[in-house]
Amino acid sequence: MNNNNDPIEELDEELFEHYRFEVPKGQAILRIDKYLMSLIPNATRNKIQNAASDGNIYVNDATVKSNYKVKPFDVVQIMLSHPPFENRVDPEDIPLEIVYEDDALLLINKPPGLVVHPGHGNYTGTLVNALAFHFENLPMNSSERPGLVHRIDKDTSGLLVIAKTEAAMTHLAKQFEAKTTEREYVALVWGNVANDSGTIEGNLARHLKDRMQMAVFADPEIGKPAITHYKVLERFGYVTLVSCKLETGRTHQIRAHMKHIGHPLFNDERYGGHLILKGTTFTKYKQFIENCFKVLPRQALHAKTLGFEHPNTGEMMRFDTELPQDFKDCIEKWRGYAKSHHAEED
Repeated sequence: MNNNNDPIEELDEELFEHYRFEVPKGQAILRIDKYLMSLIPNATRNKIQNAASDGNIYVNDATVKSNYKVKPFDVVQIMLSHPPFENRVDPEDIPLEIVYEDDALLLINKPPGLVVHPGHGNYTGTLVNALAFHFENLPMNSSERPGLVHRIDKDTSGLLVIAKTEAAMTHLAKQFEAKTTEREYVALVWGNVANDSGTIEGNLARHLKDRMQMAVFADPEIGKPAITHYKVLERFGYVTLVSCKLETGRTHQIRAHMKHIGHPLFNDERYGGHLILKGTTFTKYKQFIENCFKVLPRQALHAKTLGFEHPNTGEMMRFDTELPQDFKDCIEKWRGYAKSHHAEED
């Protein structure tokens, strides 16, 4: 069952049925968490309540909360983003760029294109497969995935912390939940961001029409609260380089929040950033953008900085990574374009 602390979960997935129960005719009206506890092996009430709050419990094809009362003839399903057999992880010799390692944890600089954990369409070749090869007996998180404390999207590059012990897993997960970690991302976004800095607030939940996207909802009853602080690093006229600091870590948070304020990430296909959203109609400009897309064939997002309290020593640790080469090359192209064309501000 999914963990509320898992930020920025990849959504290249459909939902898979793990359990299905048809409530019998004679069933007395009963809270669904109590009802499922008696039917699912090793299920605790807490796990079931977490599954409900994550939107994984369906009754008659609609999500329900843990206080829903089951009635005779209800069809109850537990739906998760991975197939039931997916928790089998085969070790694979995939190289890892380890930034730091000690007895409790390690920091990995994830390259773009590497999926963090097995899921729909990606059952091999993931970071979890690599971890299973390089390390023995990593602790399982609440989703039965070894070592993972948090996640970043397949095509996002940057820092991930991996727990090597149960104590480290618990301690680090609590820090993410309490929002005490420091997480800074660098993003290239479409448009000239009006303010030099700002804060985006808005609950995030799956888009009502496109289930592969997350969207911002004004209704506080929908989704989970999300807060992103941004600061402009450099302006290129038609695009802007920004730093984004996460106060919360929700699925696709930066991608959805930046689109919400009218600045989708450059070349982010899922959120429309793979189209020419700003600029001129000249053929030469179109060719320039297509060249940028070839240089950076993914969304322009890098998890640059990660800070947290070490689970054993209590020391505050902070790690920083350079932008990967594809991102640097794209920025250099924009720098050159801005200088030579003096692109007008929007």
